[in-house]
Amino acid sequence: MIEKTPLQDNWVLYKVINTNGMKLEVLNFGGIITSLEVPDKDGNLENIVLSYRNLEDYKENPNYFGALIGRVAGRIEDAQFELDGKVYQLQANEGSHHLHGGPQGFHQVLWEVETFEQDQTAGLRLSYTSAEGEGGYPGKLKVVVTYTLTEDNKFAILYEATTDQATPVTLTNHTYFNLSGGLKRTIAEQQAMVASKQFTELDEELISTGKLLDTEGSPFDLQSFRTLGDIFSTPHEQLQLAGGGIDHYFLFSANEKPKAGLYDPESGRLMTIDSNQPGLVLYTSNGLDKTLELKERQSAKYLGICFETQAFPASLHHSGFPDIILQPEETYRKETVFSFSIK
Repeated sequence: MIEKTPLQDNWVLYKVINTNGMKLEVLNFGGIITSLEVPDKDGNLENIVLSYRNLEDYKENPNYFGALIGRVAGRIEDAQFELDGKVYQLQANEGSHHLHGGPQGFHQVLWEVETFEQDQTAGLRLSYTSAEGEGGYPGKLKVVVTYTLTEDNKFAILYEATTDQATPVTLTNHTYFNLSGGLKRTIAEQQAMVASKQFTELDEELISTGKLLDTEGSPFDLQSFRTLGDIFSTPHEQLQLAGGGIDHYFLFSANEKPKAGLYDPESGRLMTIDSNQPGLVLYTSNGLDKTLELKERQSAKYLGICFETQAFPASLHHSGFPDIILQPEETYRKETVFSFSIK
């Protein structure tokens, strides 16, 4: 079932509900996921994502709650890159760097939305065309993102894009998850996993040094589920650089499934993630301040965790990372599936 509620400024709020009661709420502005209700071990449906109490707060949304990110997710060093012998200057919006598509990235645009309902699935097809030169990027980029909710409590995001010129592209979604339900607890008691043997080293400005480090023997070894609070309390230079938590890119191990996951022992909620992206940025909301009015409570450090499946923009300046250049003869097609169950 799909419900549609028109709002001010041509914003529309969509609700997609399956027969189990699982409910996804999305704004056409920024493709923002404002709520995702999932059952716990007792069948209680609760919101498991961070969202603002007042929808108008999404106009700024400096933390990118629930938003689609593009053209390039992550930080581009010095807001520039060279492609085919030409240097492109992008808009800087984090010091001298370009973050998450810049100040007018995909999180700030109105998407065209089509709804669909089938036997086992329902969802939204969001479309946007990024003009040549928008944000400083070359080429006209046509993007379609499909949000699908299934009857077996899976939420899939399919990203598709084509371009008329070579251009960097890696898209993601910036939802902050907290499986306690209703933000009753921080993520410190929740357990996370990432199927990865390598992660990126960052400098003081959270820019990749180009060096890959081994996860094994470090707090970044998440190849099996680990309690996040134990990681936060571990002294490690890379954790301290990121504000006492994780804000790093992990390269997925080949042929491992699932690619990532989150588990809340108290509620029994388990989320597993599969993706054909080469890796993800794991962000444990280390920089979240206490002043934001969220739907259920005030914001706080470690209140949510982002699984930003993507390639990595460090490939624009360093070798050894998956390429993010999309060519005119190619179609960008990446999918990430979040599966919800009880453990």
